[in-house]
Amino acid sequence: MSQERPRVLVVDDEPGLLEVYADVLGEGGYEVTTATNGRTAIQALSASPFDAVLSDIVMPDLDGLQLLKAVRELDLDVAVVLVTANPRLETAVKAIEYGALQYLIKPVPGPDLCRAVARAVAWHHAAMAKRAFLEHVGGDARFIGDRAALEPRFERAVSRLWLAYQPIVRAGDGVLFAHEALARTGESSFPNADALLDAAERLGRVQDLGRAVRRQAASADSQTLFVNVHASELGDAELYDPRSALACRARHVVLEITERAALEAVSDVPSRIARLRELGYRIAVDDLGAGYSGLSSLSALAPEVVKLDMSLIRGCDQEPVKRKLIATVASLCRDLGTPVVAEGVETEAERAAVTEEGCELLQGFLLGAPGARPSLS
Repeated sequence: MSQERPRVLVVDDEPGLLEVYADVLGEGGYEVTTATNGRTAIQALSASPFDAVLSDIVMPDLDGLQLLKAVRELDLDVAVVLVTANPRLETAVKAIEYGALQYLIKPVPGPDLCRAVARAVAWHHAAMAKRAFLEHVGGDARFIGDRAALEPRFERAVSRLWLAYQPIVRAGDGVLFAHEALARTGESSFPNADALLDAAERLGRVQDLGRAVRRQAASADSQTLFVNVHASELGDAELYDPRSALACRARHVVLEITERAALEAVSDVPSRIARLRELGYRIAVDDLGAGYSGLSSLSALAPEVVKLDMSLIRGCDQEPVKRKLIATVASLCRDLGTPVVAEGVETEAERAAVTEEGCELLQGFLLGAPGARPSLS
């Protein structure tokens, strides 16, 4: 039985060159479909799958880079080779950034063209095999792809952003103390906040995500609200704007500094934190005991609240080392006059343990699940 030939879509607004490419690749063993512009190419891609796309960059209406972005919305795995007669460093950088497998300069000799397309087809088959393997073993195959694939999904995720609010209660009597605003999205390819933040970091869009969260949090009906702030957001001028919606209620807001990126990467942290306090915000160190977050954060931020990471809380009633660490941090914070929140409390045994070791505030599913509206009791 004969093996199917790899399918290649060739896009160029020069009919003569399009014919040459089709002849060369046809003789090289490929099944070739041609398109004279980007919009026709998108129609072809929507109708059936391809193993590779070869496209000119400079075309009217929809250029090669715009086509590449559109391709990624339709197919995460197909490899794209871009061709141009006017090479520019800026364009080459963008081509690679948006996921082009290769960037060729016209005129392209026939053997070079065939080698580039053969490489693209091999890359496509490898990507499909990797995706199939991850799906088979239960891994997450949704994020295989490049910047061009990720950008439109991230844009949709931000446009469909919503906040869930989880209660934080006093350990002694269970009375409501505050709520934490937790980012959620209706975009299904981001199943949780970590996935959304991972995408924001990859795209350099953390500040955009943070702005969207803060704008929504500003309308929350909660007496005290905890709002997450990535370390890199400390460089966002909007965070310090007294006219921003959240700043208008700053005295009721605790900014949780999440150290997914080290604070050392941010210049002049003390003065930035001082400016936030001048606006009325209080500061919390989030996830103490995980990632970059350490005792150095207490010195750098002098927080009004410390939140212990859930990895330290889970099973602490059965693990003496965790319990000792909780007690040590709680004792230090008590001496500093800083209340401690135990995050991720899920069992009565964990609740009893963290309360006994000195955590004044509790958060977790045992105390209340995140909801679309802040619960008032």
